[in-house]
Amino acid sequence: MRRVTLFVNGTSKNGKVVAVYGTLSDLLSVASNKLGIRACSLYNGKGGLIDDIALIRRAPSSELLLPCTGARGIDLASESPPGSQTDWLTLNIGGRLFTTTRSTLVSKEPDSMLAHMFREKDAWGNKQDARGAYLIDRSPEYFEPILNYLRHGQLIVNEGVNLIGVLEEARFFGIEQLVEQLEIAIKNSQPPEDHSPISRKEFVRFLLATPTKSEIRCQGLNFSGADLSRLDLRYINFKMANLSRCNLTHANLCCSNLERADLSGANLDAANLQGVKMLCTNAEGASLRGCNFEDPSGLKANLEGANLKGVDMEGSQMTGINLRVATLKNAKLKNCNLRGATLAGTDLENCDLSGCDLQEANLRGSNVKGAIFEEMLTPLHMSQSVR
Repeated sequence: MRRVTLFVNGTSKNGKVVAVYGTLSDLLSVASNKLGIRACSLYNGKGGLIDDIALIRRAPSSELLLPCTGARGIDLASESPPGSQTDWLTLNIGGRLFTTTRSTLVSKEPDSMLAHMFREKDAWGNKQDARGAYLIDRSPEYFEPILNYLRHGQLIVNEGVNLIGVLEEARFFGIEQLVEQLEIAIKNSQPPEDHSPISRKEFVRFLLATPTKSEIRCQGLNFSGADLSRLDLRYINFKMANLSRCNLTHANLCCSNLERADLSGANLDAANLQGVKMLCTNAEGASLRGCNFEDPSGLKANLEGANLKGVDMEGSQMTGINLRVATLKNAKLKNCNLRGATLAGTDLENCDLSGCDLQEANLRGSNVKGAIFEEMLTPLHMSQSVR
């Protein structure tokens, strides 16, 4: 009767001598019972897979070394010489076992951490679990694509596996070529950036779904060319938003934040701009005819540093408005109420201020070259202007 000695793959201790009878499945069943594992395949001492019971029965020796592997199998070539690149080993990655050859971990990426860890046996003193599997505290889900890449050189990631997680594992193990492939794959998987402007329909749907007391943040959004006329846009944060060529006629922008927003070419005729913040806003060429900047409660609109070149603000109510160091070159401010307005340092070159009320307005340091001051409602004192 043929006898064989069975070992758990990767070990040379606690072997079990068993008799060979029946089929290969019968021998695997005996191996499972004897060694306390779930054996699913057999290998000879050099790591060769035995897939036929006849190979055991016809072997020249009366006793064969058959490392046995199962769901928790380990090194399959326990008799391979030290440093052999064909011997089998098992990695315990975050509690999940991966069986592979040493050459798989070493050959593809010779400068990687895995290659340095397993090029020579026990060179790094790697910790092993009770069954001899090498312990590595990393994510098994993200490690599997890396191991498959080392096996066949192709990046294959199953559906549902986050590419960013695989990328971080590849960086950790120093697999540079795979890192480059993953970075490209992640970039290609990102949806194209949508820079198309938000339409009136989309924005109205958003407004209706938002409680009236909640703060609406539209910072940096693109509304270019949108029709937002007659909408209630109070207290909305439009900071750095693109509102160029927008139709904002009769819109209520009370206390809205339009700081550094782009309003170039926009139409804000008859808009309510009480207490609006428009610091450093670009409104070049915009139309603001008949706008109301005057808040009865005393909250002043702030347009400090705004670019208002060529704007048409005729007939607007701007009592107490702050236009300090703003640019109003070639602007039309006919018949505007600018009582108590701050125009210190403002560029008013070629600005039409005819018919304006500038009582108590501060024009110190302003540039009034070519400005028109005809039909003023109140006299302009020198103390108000440049000294």
